[in-house]
Amino acid sequence: MPHTSPVTVGAAPLRPEDVVAVARHHAPIVIDAGALDRVAAARGVIDGMAADPNPHYGVSTGFGALATTFIAPERRRQLQQSLIRSHAAGTGPEVETEVIRALQLLRLQTLASGHTGVRPQVVETYAAMLNAGITPIVREYGSLGCSGDLAPLAHIALASMGEGDVRDASGEKVPAADALAAAGIAPLQLVEKEGLALINGTDGMLGMLVLALHDLEDLFLTADISAAMSIESQLGTDAVFAADLMALRPQLGQAVSAAHLRAFLGSSPMVHSHKGPEDGRVQDAYSLRCSPQVHGAARDTASYAATIAERELASVVDNPVVTSDGRIESNGNFHGAPVAAVLDFLAISVADVASVAERRTDRALDPARSHGLPPFLADEVGVDSGLMIAQYAAAGIVSELKRLAVPASVDSIPSSAMQEDHVSMGWAAARKLRRAIDGLGRVLAIEILTGARALDLRAPLEAGPATGAVRDLVRTVAGGPGPDRFLSPDMEAVAALVQSGQIAAIAKEHAND
Repeated sequence: MPHTSPVTVGAAPLRPEDVVAVARHHAPIVIDAGALDRVAAARGVIDGMAADPNPHYGVSTGFGALATTFIAPERRRQLQQSLIRSHAAGTGPEVETEVIRALQLLRLQTLASGHTGVRPQVVETYAAMLNAGITPIVREYGSLGCSGDLAPLAHIALASMGEGDVRDASGEKVPAADALAAAGIAPLQLVEKEGLALINGTDGMLGMLVLALHDLEDLFLTADISAAMSIESQLGTDAVFAADLMALRPQLGQAVSAAHLRAFLGSSPMVHSHKGPEDGRVQDAYSLRCSPQVHGAARDTASYAATIAERELASVVDNPVVTSDGRIESNGNFHGAPVAAVLDFLAISVADVASVAERRTDRALDPARSHGLPPFLADEVGVDSGLMIAQYAAAGIVSELKRLAVPASVDSIPSSAMQEDHVSMGWAAARKLRRAIDGLGRVLAIEILTGARALDLRAPLEAGPATGAVRDLVRTVAGGPGPDRFLSPDMEAVAALVQSGQIAAIAKEHAND
């Protein structure tokens, strides 16, 4: 069910579930009163420095490579406007609404920290825009992930000034000024330091990391049950997943995946039908036998990434910052290296889980390896092609995922006249991970479609309760064995079941976690 309870910003670090609630389910936002007091106090520090004849970076100077240029007081408002307008330089397709809302929320979190020097009304404006469903249009390209996600954040700031275009609550593209007016929100007129505070942050890459981890939790569970369908229908053994065998290698993720497979297969009549001395096979192929090891490694990667995400959610990312004792200090906390690295790490794991799933799918279609199933699970071999080309689709996606697994975070490109001479590329890492997650869901859907047909073809042998429930759900959107038919709608329908979390929900019911 969508989360509708208000999310409080400024009292404590946001939780991952808070980000998902606001970004994906439009949960309302409340600003903690104490946070506004801290914001006002920090603003007092900036106001004092603005009156100082000595230059202070971000307050009375230019930015980046222009940090040594002193800006006279009468020109500083223009400086802030120019900063936002020039940095709102994204190009390419529009970024997804949930990503932009996560971006808005996480910038708001830092603004509410009382360490950025913005006025309370800036915090209130950002919260009001989120609550009104105003989504600034952010473009695909523009961030190098150092000095934060500059261009994406600048597009947010531009909209808060009443400039540029946004999507309103209904999804219509409208001028930002009109959307603000309709919501009763006064456009911001930025003053000293506020421009920098609005665009220095890892908020885009962090938001995408949090959303990715949320989705991967369900997808890794889905991978466990899709593997169970393959092992069961290919007459594999569950003996290799025994708890005492897993204890010989105390990898946490592996233990979780193996426990799931034991739960999904332990009461399967199909698995029990070939247990005993008459089954002459010593061991199954790696793609079946080593499923917990591959899935478990991905789980452990996600666990580490979640630790990094939680630390970043507790961070204040701005430059310069207002310290608790009233200093204003430059720093490098905007560098996205920690987040970028785990985004790339996750892309590797996603590719690996998809790769082993495709190998299990391919085995089901090969009569030399499927232990009695018809070639390609076809109805009339020679006339029908069955699921032959569905496997092609899975293989094509896996190939794409391997390319997406190439790290972005090692590909630094200097910018800003060599002032920013080492960048994280965290935004790029996050964007390719989102594409990879979509691909993983589709590869798992193809394995599930294949496994469901294979289970049906084993009749009168019966599937276990968990795998049988998944097969029954699949049958509500995709037909069972029979002559060839238009296959793409079946594949899309099962992919929708995976991506909606319905397959994972069945797995949770039977996982005994």
